[in-house]
Amino acid sequence: MIDVAVVGAGPAGAWAAYRLARAGAQVAIFDASHPREKPCGGGVTGRALAIVADAIASGSLPRTIIRSARFAPDAVVPLDDDAHNPALVVVSRSAFDAALVDAAVNAGARLVRERVTDVVVRRDSIAIDTAAGRSTADFVVGADGVNSLVRRRLVSPFPRDQLSIATGFFAHGITSDEIAIELTPQPAGYIWSFPRPDHLAIGICAEADAAVGAGALRARAAAWIEAAAIARGARLSAYSWPIPSLSAGDLDRLPLAGERWALVGDAAGLVDPITREGIFFALASGGWIADVLSSGAYALRAYVQSVHDDAIPELRRAAQLRAGFFRPAFVRLLLNALRQSPGVRAVMADLVAGRQSYAQLKWRLIKTLEIGLAWRALTT
Repeated sequence: MIDVAVVGAGPAGAWAAYRLARAGAQVAIFDASHPREKPCGGGVTGRALAIVADAIASGSLPRTIIRSARFAPDAVVPLDDDAHNPALVVVSRSAFDAALVDAAVNAGARLVRERVTDVVVRRDSIAIDTAAGRSTADFVVGADGVNSLVRRRLVSPFPRDQLSIATGFFAHGITSDEIAIELTPQPAGYIWSFPRPDHLAIGICAEADAAVGAGALRARAAAWIEAAAIARGARLSAYSWPIPSLSAGDLDRLPLAGERWALVGDAAGLVDPITREGIFFALASGGWIADVLSSGAYALRAYVQSVHDDAIPELRRAAQLRAGFFRPAFVRLLLNALRQSPGVRAVMADLVAGRQSYAQLKWRLIKTLEIGLAWRALTT
């Protein structure tokens, strides 16, 4: 029976632990802070919910079913709002993460509420140090997010040019069933409002090396809140958080696994470079490493191959499109097409829901007869 230490109890770690424990592995999850509310949008696509459907009843979680996406100033994209199969829901991350951790513990994993201070690869084991002492395991899964200690100890931290900064405000006591998005060319990124069950998560995301600090970005978000009157009268609390945001070349060279270790989710850098959505690939990568380790061997090439077959092509294409996606000319063309074309609105609805691949994006746009939009998507 393999003995696995999972560092981090977010979606990637909790899902890996659940799958491993169900397969008979001995699993310890190390995390001193989960579950907690995360300073991000919190959108969970239908395809992400489908991954965990056997473990948690997503309908029982505090959630908001999103019925439309408004692209500022006035382009509205309706979304599927079937309560049994929604295109996009926004959940309380503390509740979602807690449900996954509970599923892992109920499957047999052990939750160790300690912060890991060191990870050491030894010839025949992995040593995991916490304030409570040293534990050993056969293998460690680094699921401890963008600031991953496992990544820092066994590979290297993400450099600044591989990060984005998300910053903004929680607007307490107000919510909605519509997400709002404004694409911004300078700095290249977007401002958003995502409704959670009891508050709005409002923020702006931009590349960390764009020479715009978190304070200036947060001021942009505050000005947008005021101009859009989107959270009038609400109590605001500020947040900031880094997010992996890799180039196509970075994705080709990802360090994913080595002797007795592997990285999953944000710790591996598996985040959409355009939307900065990472929950789907966190869950997917947690499942992939669990499948490999449950086979009874350290066939890490199989894990790396799964990532390169099923995640990297989509993320790489998004990275290639990222620069052009936020250009003013493209944004104007996109907004006009969203106002005028039901076909383009359907494409965008599927993109928001995670059903539309970037690889096939230009060809589907061509089928809507929006040749100019497809051409710009092709040549950015």
